[in-house]
Amino acid sequence: MATPLELSSDQARRIALRAQGFLGAPDRRGGVRAMLRRLGSVQLDTISVLARSHELIPYARLGAVGREAVEAAYWSGNRSFEYWSHAACVLPVEEWPLFAFRRRAFQRRGHRWHRMEDAERSCAEIVAKLRGEGPLTTKELGGAKRGGEWWDWSESKIAVEWLLDTGVVVCTERRGWRRVYALAEQAVPAELLEAEPEDEACLRQLVFQSGQALGVATEKDLADYHRLRVEQVTAALPGSGLVPVRVAGWERNGSAGQPARAWADPAALVAEPRGRHRTTLLSPFDSLIWDRARTERIFGFTHRLEAYTPKHKRVHGYFTMPLLVGGRLVGRVDPAREGTTLVARQASLTSPSALPALADALREAAQWVGCSSVRVEQLHDETLRIPLEKLLAA
Repeated sequence: MATPLELSSDQARRIALRAQGFLGAPDRRGGVRAMLRRLGSVQLDTISVLARSHELIPYARLGAVGREAVEAAYWSGNRSFEYWSHAACVLPVEEWPLFAFRRRAFQRRGHRWHRMEDAERSCAEIVAKLRGEGPLTTKELGGAKRGGEWWDWSESKIAVEWLLDTGVVVCTERRGWRRVYALAEQAVPAELLEAEPEDEACLRQLVFQSGQALGVATEKDLADYHRLRVEQVTAALPGSGLVPVRVAGWERNGSAGQPARAWADPAALVAEPRGRHRTTLLSPFDSLIWDRARTERIFGFTHRLEAYTPKHKRVHGYFTMPLLVGGRLVGRVDPAREGTTLVARQASLTSPSALPALADALREAAQWVGCSSVRVEQLHDETLRIPLEKLLAA
């Protein structure tokens, strides 16, 4: 193997930003569809503050894309599907064959978290109903719960989720935040449905795709992107097409001064990343900052979702959105909406010089979600309040 290329930490940061669509001119003609193909995976989540996270992802890269246009780009024409990647994610339908390894793993396991009382009968009933009436939601298939707690699933819910896991059924869209299920044979193009690559081929391609989406990454970074095991990544790397690099400052655990081994998309190394930086608020579920250790390594910024932290223990807020400015993470905003007012429950900056960018990001986000004003409740440095309010009023 050739001597790994040496990259500075700034080079690695810019490569990562370009790979994720935050540096350089975005593909506006390709829009959300092109962004999804570039990222390979967009996380879904139930939390909706300014908007749901899968809407915030294209907004952060492309600007004020219409929210209806975002949903249409994801779900119309059977061009995408929902499956288990980094978490529950929207994936381009072209990636259907690559998750054959995961569908087979579910099949070998034989069950998901819940077990069916009569698996053969229950699955057959779901398949028959979808074949005759589909696509359908869980409610239309018989309901999601038995009547108890949210996790006390009905037999039909367990069955359809098992069929989703194993690839008999596919989620073709979300309707009112409910999954809409269809038979894979009816929703996935035949040439993709019939493709059944071996596990090793799936993993090689997914590792390469992760490398393209990340630009430069450690093995743990690559594993985290689609929730692979590190040993799977290690085995897949030699045939993946990624090339070894070393990044200054990315130190090996326990070896101060020794750069950790990293891997890069060779196309990302052809030319220095250049172009316009995006100024934006990021969803806490954005793939740029999925991995906490990677975010700290690249940006020197600690990011943690506190939505599931008890309120009295939160430091930065319920749905804290990092502020990206000039290719760096320079602040945080915990947003909310009150009628036509975007409210920053908390806002903080690493430097007062980022104040104009904070005002721009707040105004743009407010306009995108249909708010006509912005109110900042708690500011980490109250001496900045008057100049911030002047900027917001400009």
